[in-house]
Amino acid sequence: MAPLPHGTEVLTRVERHSGERRLAPGTIGRVVRARDGGYDVHFVGVGEVWFAASELETRKSGQRAFAQRREAAWAALRPCIVLEAVVGSRAWGLAGEGSDLDTRGAFALPLSWSAGLVDPPTDLVSADGSHTFWELEKTVRQALRADPNTLELLFVPSVRATDELGTWLLEARDTFVSRAIFGSFGRYALSQLNKLEQAQRLSEHRDVVLDWLRAEALTFDACAERLTKLSGRDDAKTYLKQLYRSLSDQGLTASNDFEALRAYAREGGRRPPEARELRPKNAYNLLRLIALATGWLRDGAPTFAATGAFRERLLAIKSGAVPLAEVLAEAEAMTPALEAARDASRLPEAPDDERANVLVRRMRLELARRWVHQVEGPFGQHAAPPPSWEHPC
Repeated sequence: MAPLPHGTEVLTRVERHSGERRLAPGTIGRVVRARDGGYDVHFVGVGEVWFAASELETRKSGQRAFAQRREAAWAALRPCIVLEAVVGSRAWGLAGEGSDLDTRGAFALPLSWSAGLVDPPTDLVSADGSHTFWELEKTVRQALRADPNTLELLFVPSVRATDELGTWLLEARDTFVSRAIFGSFGRYALSQLNKLEQAQRLSEHRDVVLDWLRAEALTFDACAERLTKLSGRDDAKTYLKQLYRSLSDQGLTASNDFEALRAYAREGGRRPPEARELRPKNAYNLLRLIALATGWLRDGAPTFAATGAFRERLLAIKSGAVPLAEVLAEAEAMTPALEAARDASRLPEAPDDERANVLVRRMRLELARRWVHQVEGPFGQHAAPPPSWEHPC
């Protein structure tokens, strides 16, 4: 049976104790890794607990079938990878002792996989989520949008082609570089930092809201009005909805509504500090994106590895030692340089769509040639059988 991918939501079938916490049957968790015939599962407010595979079931129907399709695609198309690189913190010079080894790349589909009615996979992902590969056309389309992850793959120093198709893609990578980096890297990072800051600010009132609901039978409107006066913001109703929706998503309440939030409060519930939407440590990567975009727009070439004082600052942010408000202030202070780099940049205004189109056509024709002539290798003579209608990948 295919292993459940990292991040799959599961329900426990048996009771388990972790310290003083009891995990009742039906408790919701997320798979962290497959190990020893079972899984390490993360539970909010508890941490990681190991369960045998037979002691878990997927929370949503279809997740098991999805895992099987993903595993089948991974096994069949792994030889079809044409480009790969080490990315993430190791490429940025920010890896620690326990940092994962993240690999990203591109793969090609044998002609027989794209000739039928069954939609072929456009992603290959390892069960632990550390290795991700995109189909060639998807890679090109993402690069034309100046997607940061895709451009990182194409330009990071560790990138290497494992097939002539990958070499062609690397030779044409300047096709995708334009001043659109300003928005997809810099402005995107600023918007995400603002969302993090807003989530953190609202979370400061979480326990206050729960105390109110524990002590009084407040209605939704009355609670929102009181929160508005306390926070000075006009989005209190939205926050309350986000709060009870998030609790419901994590299986901490019986339903997705305000009454369930009140019941949670009366039972003494507290939202754990490691709530999914509060991840200030991720802010270091957003600050890095702004610096990367500024340098790329200004110099015409990217520098991925952080060095010197900037590297030390990013590591401090990554460890959680810097308040998010400070990170946001630093990001805002970097904005004038980002905008100046865009205005003075020698990069083209937009990517070269026509050149990209020619590239994709050339790669498709090459794949067809290898299949028709049954050339030695994974795209011809040794191509994996395409998925059937009954068992698509």
